[in-house]
Order: sequence, then C-alpha cells, then structure tokens
Amino acid sequence: MDWFLILLFVCTALPALGQALSKAARVKAIRDIELKRGSRLITLIHCQDQLSFLGLPMVHFINIEDSERIVRAIHLTPKTMPIDIVLHTPGGLVLAAQQVAKALTRHPSKVTVFVPHYAMSGGTLLALAADQIVMDRNAVLGPVDPQLGQYPAVSVLAVTADKKADDLNDSTLMMAAVSRKAIAQMQTLVTEILGDHVPAVKVQPGDVAGIAESLVSGKWSHDHPITVEDALALGLPVSTEMPREIYDLMALYPQGKQGKTRVEYFPLPYRPVKVGRDSEPAK
Repeated sequence: MDWFLILLFVCTALPALGQALSKAARVKAIRDIELKRGSRLITLIHCQDQLSFLGLPMVHFINIEDSERIVRAIHLTPKTMPIDIVLHTPGGLVLAAQQVAKALTRHPSKVTVFVPHYAMSGGTLLALAADQIVMDRNAVLGPVDPQLGQYPAVSVLAVTADKKADDLNDSTLMMAAVSRKAIAQMQTLVTEILGDHVPAVKVQPGDVAGIAESLVSGKWSHDHPITVEDALALGLPVSTEMPREIYDLMALYPQGKQGKTRVEYFPLPYRPVKVGRDSEPAK
C-alpha cells in the first residue's frame, strides 16, 4: 500500500511539476524579450491538442475569452510603450478578432505582430491592425472573407446570381441577404484597420482599397495561404527579420500536449522602460 501511494503521488505530481516548469520557462522568455525590446509582449498561440482515447486533433480558435484578456493587456500598457504580439492561430470568431484589432489600432505606440508559422482568417485581421508584420519566410496569412456556417458568403451570392429568384428557396435568399451585409461590413472593417496611421503610415492610402478587395471579395478560397511574397505584393508592411527569441519562445509551446489557448502577459500596468536587456523590470 505504501508503494502504491508513493507511485500515485509521483504520477500526480510529475505532470503538475512539468507544467509549472514549462510555465516558468515561458514567463522568463516573455520577460527577456520585453526587456530587450522595451515593449509589452502578448502571445496568442493556439496549439493542436490530441484526444488520448481517439487520437483526433482538437484545434482551438480565437474566442471571447481571448479578446477579453488581450484587450485587458492593451489597457494595462502605457500609451508610450510599444506592443508586440506573437500570433499562431487558425482564426476564430469575427467579433473577438474585431475587438482586438480595433483595440490595437487605438494604441498610439507601435504595434508589431510576429507570425512564425501561420495566422489565418481572424489571425490575419489582427495582423492587419499592426504597424509592422514580421513573418518567417515560410509563414502565411489568410483571406478574411466572411463565412456563413460552412459556406463562404461570396459563394452564396454566386449561387443566387446564377439562378432566377423563383428557383431559390427562402433560406437561400435570406443567406444571400446576410452575405451581402457580411461582405460589406468586413470590407469596411478592413479599410478602417488599414487606414490607421498612428504612429506612422503603415499602408499607402492608394493600396487600401485593393488590399481590402483581395482579402474580402473571395478572390482566394478561405484556406488559401498568403505568403510573404503575396503580402508584399499587396502592399502590406511585412518584414522577414524574425528575432531568434521568437523562435525560442515558440519552442516552449509544444503541439499535441494537453492545454488550451495560451494568451499570456504580465497582468500589471507598465511604465515606460529604457530599451536594453539590463533595464529594470516595469512596476
């Protein structure tokens, strides 16, 4: 019985200890990057979990909880302090992504988004809100065309355009009406986000309409990968100068492990700090 209790304790304590050590390593990595860049660093990393009894992938998405925490972090950041965000996400709720994107455009200091692997759909919407998008040379973004359930809004409109109204049922006609609104709303949102020129112009005004059209109109399928070359051709403020520390941070978020969304930051107000590794921690 004693050996059984010891074994039970070890089996219970080791996973908890491992999670605590991983958490401590991520906190240290985040803080090191903040001190080096003089910024607030926020991570939005959705890992793919595995169901142990079936082995099926469970992918997490941007939700309201994520938006609440990120907006809270933005509110706790001084207006003079830059914000860095590490994005690794397949997208998620438009409402949640829109709240975060608008909050980022309202931050008066520079916002930098790091995309080491991918930031699709709603993740791309957040990237568009940044003053600079730093992508790995092999990283991708994605279109932000609205989806109505399993159907792209542009595809619903295409069906109604190809058929006479008398040949369509009421459900399809209502979906078409909603699709028109969704596309118009997303184009307006993307235009507003790209038109944010604080603290500096990030997209040339003449390119805004073309970018919005390409990303929203259904030019590409919703899962189409927008490469660095595509993003530069569109006129987005993209750089490939990814700091080594971002890759090291991503290594602390292994895929296929038990866990949920990783939105992490120091939940304290910051004061501006002098840029440099030897800077004092913010209080």
